Amino acid sequence: MHGMGGHVHAPTDFGRAFAIGITLNLLYVVAEAFYGIAAHSLALLADAGHNLGDVLGLAAAWVAALLTAKRPSDRLTYGFGRTSVLAALGNAVALLIVTGGIAWEALRRLIEPEPVAGLTVIVVAAIGVVLNGGTALLFLAGRKGDLNIRSAFLHMAADALVAFGVVIAGILILKTGGLWIDPAISLVVSVVIVIGTWSLLRQAVQLSLDAVPPGIDRAKVETYLRELPGVIEVHDLHIWGLSTTESALTVHLVVADDVARDVLLPRVFTDMRQRFGIGHPTIQFEDAALAHLCELRPEHVI
Repeated sequence: MHGMGGHVHAPTDFGRAFAIGITLNLLYVVAEAFYGIAAHSLALLADAGHNLGDVLGLAAAWVAALLTAKRPSDRLTYGFGRTSVLAALGNAVALLIVTGGIAWEALRRLIEPEPVAGLTVIVVAAIGVVLNGGTALLFLAGRKGDLNIRSAFLHMAADALVAFGVVIAGILILKTGGLWIDPAISLVVSVVIVIGTWSLLRQAVQLSLDAVPPGIDRAKVETYLRELPGVIEVHDLHIWGLSTTESALTVHLVVADDVARDVLLPRVFTDMRQRFGIGHPTIQFEDAALAHLCELRPEHVI
């Protein structure tokens, strides 16, 4: 028996935010790379590489959001929701690869320092603080309910923070003339990117492996089901993400013979949606005799 009605969605109308964010950041990446080369600033080039990864990530997240809204097909009966998970996973991997290249070049320049135009670094990075901070605000409302939107928000907010760090590097270069400051800041940027990306990567990998989505406590769900009136046993409980915004559940409930199943089912579905954010619960009721024959009853059986 499947729960009646609905889906649980985070805010998904972010098309305008994606369009603005991608356009502005792509223009900034080109400008930042140009002035990074002109000023011999690895810090600017590092941030440009990071921003390029974010542009690609925003584009992938936007495409995934559009695909998620498509209707299911005979082959893809759950639709294209998993594309949002793949987008988040690809974004995280790409950022880590780019970061590795940045860190390698930074280490080389610590050994062989090169002159840097500090004023150019300050001006270009300051523009980045404003641009990335403004873009992050576009995704502020949806950051809690969707891994894609959260990744967009976190990356833009991190970019603003990183750009601010580059501003500080430019000021220190002007004041001290220390050529080591630029590659040192680049290494700091790399660490910030890795720290910010690791959580995204871990969650995307877990969702791709049908792990329980973040924000859902499996133990609390199971406790709730066991405490329902007339429920004798709970087994074969599975919770997984259909996308970065929707979750599903399947479970076998062994109930007493006198339980009004047609009354219990709507209650379970409503509570799954409202209390746990699970919009696709599928409940199989069993009596004691049927449960005894259920091959999925043992805990070690998947």
